[in-house]
Amino acid sequence: MSRGIAAEGRAHGLITEDSGHLMVVRDDERLGFVAWRKIVSSRTTHYWNMGIGLLPEARGKGVGTEAQRQLVRYLFAHTLVIRIEADTEVDNIAEQRALEKAGFTREGVLRSVVFRDGHWRDGVRYSILRGELG
Repeated sequence: MSRGIAAEGRAHGLITEDSGHLMVVRDDERLGFVAWRKIVSSRTTHYWNMGIGLLPEARGKGVGTEAQRQLVRYLFAHTLVIRIEADTEVDNIAEQRALEKAGFTREGVLRSVVFRDGHWRDGVRYSILRGELG
């Protein structure tokens, strides 16, 4: 993720003080997006929650792991946060593996956190701390 891309994102309103969205690309191929949002945990403290959405044809090829790894590096390099977290559904084993490969630690299960396809589903929370960045 180059500084030019980030600067362009800010200019178009895709990166703000509270959130951001960037496209995941390989060469000229658009593969999906990464996004993050500010979570305020106290009057003087915040951290980021991030996510990813990939097109089906981009999944299972390491693209998500690398995109999330680059986003973590970008957020730690350009903000003062100590913590970045990510959530996924308990059945999304591929995303759990991608997060772990990107350096995230599984923290626990969030029960009935999302309603999708007519059912409440559990989620899994992951996090990475600034000092854990490899």
